[in-house]
Amino acid sequence: MFALAKNCKSLRKFSCGSCMFGAKGMNALLNNCSSLEELSVKRLRGINDGSTAESIGPGIAASSLKSITLKELYNGQCFGPLVIGSKNLKTLKILRCLGDWDRLLETITMRKNCLTEIHLERLQVSDVGLMAISKCPDLEIFHLVKAPDCSNDGISAIAENCKLLRKLHIDGWRTNRIGDEGLIAIAKNSVNLVELVLIGVNPSSVSLMAMASNCQKLERLALCGSETIGDPEISCIAAKCTALKKLCIKGCRVTDAGIEAFAFGCPNLVKIKVKKCRGVTNEVADWLRARRVTLSVNLDADEIEPEALDASTSDGGAQDEGVEFPPIVSAAACSSGGNVAADVGAPSTSNGGRLPTKSRFSLFSGRTLVACAFRRLSNGPGSSNDSL
Repeated sequence: MFALAKNCKSLRKFSCGSCMFGAKGMNALLNNCSSLEELSVKRLRGINDGSTAESIGPGIAASSLKSITLKELYNGQCFGPLVIGSKNLKTLKILRCLGDWDRLLETITMRKNCLTEIHLERLQVSDVGLMAISKCPDLEIFHLVKAPDCSNDGISAIAENCKLLRKLHIDGWRTNRIGDEGLIAIAKNSVNLVELVLIGVNPSSVSLMAMASNCQKLERLALCGSETIGDPEISCIAAKCTALKKLCIKGCRVTDAGIEAFAFGCPNLVKIKVKKCRGVTNEVADWLRARRVTLSVNLDADEIEPEALDASTSDGGAQDEGVEFPPIVSAAACSSGGNVAADVGAPSTSNGGRLPTKSRFSLFSGRTLVACAFRRLSNGPGSSNDSL
């Protein structure tokens, strides 16, 4: 790392994963690469030294850094000085890192900042951290995934203060701490919202009506794993969301009656994707295609897995929920793939530790076999496609 930093001083992007170097190697990079704009660090094993770990940054790279991604770090708080010292930072992604992150978020937002995109996934962060994020006036993109200590209060604060919000993803992990109150605050304040993804959140018709009526620019909507979204709620969306272009519904209590509403609703709709909704049949998909020939209808009615109604079992976030929205991040933002969510991580154990490699492969292969078995049963003995 010392050699790399010394000889590649014009480096603009640096990404590492599962490497053995530690704080000294990272500091060498930050102290020599004055043009560094994007930094992505995943599972950096050399800093797993607990409270004795050396601080990282800021270095001369802090003045040029625009995007920082920290993923699956045991002692990610070591990067605190770097994050705090990066005055021109626009994108911050902290994914599945241990420790309490409220204090760092508070410190970052105590000064003037230009953050436009923040991703928080499976972190120990509470409404205190969300209140701090609400002090980012330029925030346009916010992802909050499986943070059980966050509630309506934090989401409402962001909605009320971040008026430029365009993309919002919330995976409530079915804790019911984020619901109508937070969503109504979004509806009242986020008039520029063009993309909304709700996973494991249970909104009522009241908040959905407010969202559909007030967010007139909404073009992409995903509703996954909700126990309260049925035909009336879907019909409301069809009637009110006139700007909607793409819709994804997964694991919700929707039937053919709800899907039929799109025969005349959402005039700008170009694609609708329905997955793991037991009440929706292939017949209504064919009927809808015949009524709206320009509409792409994607229905996976035959692929019902055991965890069909559990939208929070995978680390894949919104991407695993079948949401396929094109990115609208700025060129300066750090890209994490063309889909909505970050790349799919390996599963974790219940206490946050990582499964051994062999166990992870066994888990994935088991789910695949189960899914294939269900598809085979659904095809019946007379089907020509009865192979795994």
